[in-house]
Formats: sequence, structure tokens, C-alpha cells
Amino acid sequence: MNTTTRDEAVSVPIQALAPRADFPILDRLVNDKPLVFLDSAASAQKPAQVLEAMDHFARTSYANIHRGAYRLSEEATNAYEMARKKVARFINARSAREIIFTRNATEAINLVARTWADEQLAAGDVILLTQMEHHSNIVPWQLAAQRRGARLVYVPVLDDGELDLAEYARLLEQERPRLVAVTQMSNVLGTLPPVAEMIAQAHATGALVLVDGAQSVPHQPVDVRALDCDFLAFSGHKMLGPSGIGVLWGRRDLLEAMSPFLGGGDMIREVSLDSSTWNDLPWKFEAGTPAIIEAVGLGAAVDYLAALGMENVHAHERALTAYALEQLAQVPDLRVFGPAAERRGGVVSFTLGDIHAHDLATLLDREGVAVRAGHHCAQPLMERFDVAATARASFYVYNTSEDIDVLVSALEKARTIFAF
Repeated sequence: MNTTTRDEAVSVPIQALAPRADFPILDRLVNDKPLVFLDSAASAQKPAQVLEAMDHFARTSYANIHRGAYRLSEEATNAYEMARKKVARFINARSAREIIFTRNATEAINLVARTWADEQLAAGDVILLTQMEHHSNIVPWQLAAQRRGARLVYVPVLDDGELDLAEYARLLEQERPRLVAVTQMSNVLGTLPPVAEMIAQAHATGALVLVDGAQSVPHQPVDVRALDCDFLAFSGHKMLGPSGIGVLWGRRDLLEAMSPFLGGGDMIREVSLDSSTWNDLPWKFEAGTPAIIEAVGLGAAVDYLAALGMENVHAHERALTAYALEQLAQVPDLRVFGPAAERRGGVVSFTLGDIHAHDLATLLDREGVAVRAGHHCAQPLMERFDVAATARASFYVYNTSEDIDVLVSALEKARTIFAF
């Protein structure tokens, strides 16, 4: 443990990248303390621009889409499809038709597991995952493997929170997986695997690659063409948008070949009593009335982030993370999990002595500090590091170095309460 005192540590004030006034919820008090929101990895707060876009649409243009020949329905359809085009530009997709709207990243991954995997996997085939995956990028593949008789193989995580890339290369050669499913940023460790290089290695052995972008797309530039991945999943609620809307991007040839995920209205071309034919992409995968208002909100969130610049978002969070690791290192008995600041995104998971993570989060809440506590839907990773749970602080465009200072002060109070 570094013995430098906090007063001796370098302190460079880091201002919010986005105007905090854009986020109405940050004005409220929690336990008579100003809210310090450090749980954006679970769900981000929404700027007024997103809330207002959704409200304006609901008040002036709401109707069901793709069906009506009247003005409101046409306006709603245009707004919904414009959101799709914005998302496509945001990740540099070749076509908006490669953008499938889902409820969240979890549903997007399940869509691939229930369509591509069920149609393409055979008994004995291998799906290669990593120990740092969120449950949403493990459980769907477990279910697919059970249905198809496939096997799951995992890339281990090293003590420093990095993937064992030598073992990854060995497993690719030995196991010859049909699919690699990997996160672009760990929601627990903040680790940023070298996904582009991993994709190239996987393709060289004939595997497809699904990238879980739930933690990366909101926080750094993501270009699906540069990555050359085959599928990408992410959620609106982690990127300043509403819940209930997510995205699956897929290579068009793969999506064209896949069967529908759900059956019903809007995903069909023709229906008879005996058979049906399917609509074009992307609507083949969007059965029933979709989350129209939420799609409009996601489009507004994309506009907001694009105006900030994703390079700026990433740089801001790297500075915050470096500052947080520096300050947290001054708290006795605190253990931080994961790699160095230059190798992680804006997530810091930690334990403090023998205080249970849930108790610690409750004590921090008394000071107005909101952090996540638990296994973070990553129980295999908790087992890997021999902990039941951690507390997790995560940062976004509205956070400042002052937020981190409040966190550190609250942690020191928690130590006092437990008399370390």
C-alpha cells in the first residue's frame, strides 16, 4: 500500500465534461447531502435534452409506426427510423438496416444465441468466452450449448485483471471455436481487452466474434468497421438514454441468413394459415409495437454524446479514473481490483477491510454517494478473485474530481465507524 498521504498526492481538479445543469437529478439531495452519482456503469443519468425529446414526441407526434397512412403515424415512423440512422452513424455501421432495436444488450445477445447459434452450432462445437463476462454474455451461451450439445471454454483472467492473451491464442488454435463472445470493457474491473486484435485472431481461425459493448459504446469511440466484429450489443440506458431500448448490430449477410427471433406483427411480409414470409431487415427482428418513445430518446442521447465527442468522453473518464486510483490508494485497508489506469475504463471496484460491500454502500449513501455493491452480474469473476462482492464506483461525463474527493472522504468515515 502506498504510504503517501492524500495531502501529498497530486491533485488536479477535473471538471465535468458535460454541463451538470443538463442533468436535473444531480440537483437533488440524498440524506441532506448533494448527490454524488457514481453508478453509471449500471445505468446513466439522463440529460434534459433526452427527457425533453421524449416528452415532446409523446405530446405532439406519438402514434404507432409503419402502419398508419395518417400524419401522426408518418411522423412517428420518421422519428423512430431517424433514431436508427443516428445509431448507425454513431458506430459507423454501413447501413441503418444492420441496426436491430431490442430491449437492451441482454436481449440483443439472446437474439444471436437463439437464432444464429441454434441454426449454426452442432454437437461438440465450441463457444469461447472469458472469465470477466457479464452474466448476460454467459447464460445465453450456456442455454444455447445445452440446446445444441456445444461446449463452453473460458479465457482466464490474470491477477492484474487482464485477460490471459497467450492462453486465448492457444485456445483458438486448440479448440477452433465457432464463436468468440467477449466484452470490450469489463463492468467490474474496467479492463479494456485488445478486442480488435482478438477479433483478427479469431477470424484467422474461422470463428465469428460477438462483442458485448454495453460498457464500451457509451464511453469510447466504437467503429464496427474498424473492429471488424460480426455482432455488437449495447444498451440505451447506459449511454444517457432511456431503459427499454437496446441495439444489436450485425453484419448484414449474417442477419439476412438468420431466422426471426420473435413472431408477430411488423416482422412479416405475408401470412397465411399455413405459412409466413419475413419482412426485410431490420424489421424481421422487431416483432410487435416497439419502444417508440424510447428509440426517440436514444436518438437524442446519441446526438448529445456526438456533440461532446466520444474521444473527449474517453479522455475525460481516463483522467477521472487515474485521479480516483491515485486518491483511493491513500485509503488504508482498501483493495482495488483491476489493471492500471491506462488499461481500464471508468470503473473502479474495491473492498474496504472486512466491511461487506452492501454495508459499505449503505454507509456511502449516508454521505450522498451512490455506488453499486454486489457481484455485478459477474459471479465467476468474483470467484476468480475470491471475494463475495465488491463496491463499484463508475464515472461518466457529469462527474468531477470533487465527486471522487467526496467518495474518499466517505470511505474514511466508514473506516472510522468500523474502527479500523
